[in-house]
Amino acid sequence: MANELKGYFVYSKTPKGNFNFRLKASNKETIAVSEGIYTTLSSCKSGIDSVRKFGGIDKIEDQTLSKYETLTNPKFEIYKDKQGKFRYRLRANNGNILCISEEGYASKASCKNGIASVGKWAPNADMMSDADFNK
Repeated sequence: MANELKGYFVYSKTPKGNFNFRLKASNKETIAVSEGIYTTLSSCKSGIDSVRKFGGIDKIEDQTLSKYETLTNPKFEIYKDKQGKFRYRLRANNGNILCISEEGYASKASCKNGIASVGKWAPNADMMSDADFNK
């Protein structure tokens, strides 16, 4: 029986005592990062659970179009950053940003592939501390 490939949510404590997370694919490549910081480990883990819950959503609001339809939350949003690269962010049902792409993409198609990776890896990803992940 082959081992099932899994993604990982890796949470870490910042130097200021807050928490954040990264979603990594089975090859340990970072797919998404938490948008902000969490004041407690419990709230960070709740954020991870929300990405698991909403990461597989297929609603994508393309904000790079001159006229785009505003979709209801939860949803992914594609936008261009200051360098003109494509990025995505995942919004929860309450509108809060859960995670964002770590780096910009040269093409919209690549950005959409990044969104698909969140949908693939987030729902069943293991959760662990950075110390455990880096053992």
